[in-house]
Amino acid sequence: MSRHANPTPPATPTSAAASPAATPLAAPLRFILASASPRRRELLAGRGYFPEVIPAEVTEHEDPHSDPREMVLGNAALKARFLADKFPDALVLGADTTVALGNLVLNKPADLAGAREMLRRLAGREHTVFTGVAFVRRSAGLDETHCISCRVRFKPFDDDVISVYFKVVNPLDKAGAYGIQEGRDLIIASYDEPLSAIMGLPIEFVAPRLAQLGVATAA
Repeated sequence: MSRHANPTPPATPTSAAASPAATPLAAPLRFILASASPRRRELLAGRGYFPEVIPAEVTEHEDPHSDPREMVLGNAALKARFLADKFPDALVLGADTTVALGNLVLNKPADLAGAREMLRRLAGREHTVFTGVAFVRRSAGLDETHCISCRVRFKPFDDDVISVYFKVVNPLDKAGAYGIQEGRDLIIASYDEPLSAIMGLPIEFVAPRLAQLGVATAA
């Protein structure tokens, strides 16, 4: 997709007016985000969705030699299913993001030394960001997963640039030791859309799907 592509806005639903006395209002569908990521909450809020945030207490699969697509799909489903088992009538959204450089998966670094080494590997090269999302609602028999991937190209840079970058961005809570929202001009040459998928949640896909599944936006 083009970097400058604009997502198509969802169609505005229309319905005939109904008498409240004749048609009782259904309880809104409970919507849970199985992630503590502030970036995912912000992307959802930008489309009018304000889920309950309940981080899933699971052990994610993070083998650096795994297939990155299968990893993010599996982790997203693991998070969503964990909470869906506890709240079967709720729609649970799980998500997971990782970075792959060739056959090597770069998850969140353990420390700053590991973060620096990751950015050294990525400098001047193209890599792929994989984001998996899962929608699970046990009472409705819903259990689906999707993966969006985007290519990102880094500028050549040295350790001095990495040091400056670390003053702008905390690399320890980000796959590949970088975030595309801040400090982008320091390290990133170009990237494929959708940008939101690189940020951790492909909202151009997620928002319309939530609407299809019956999740209401804020009034």
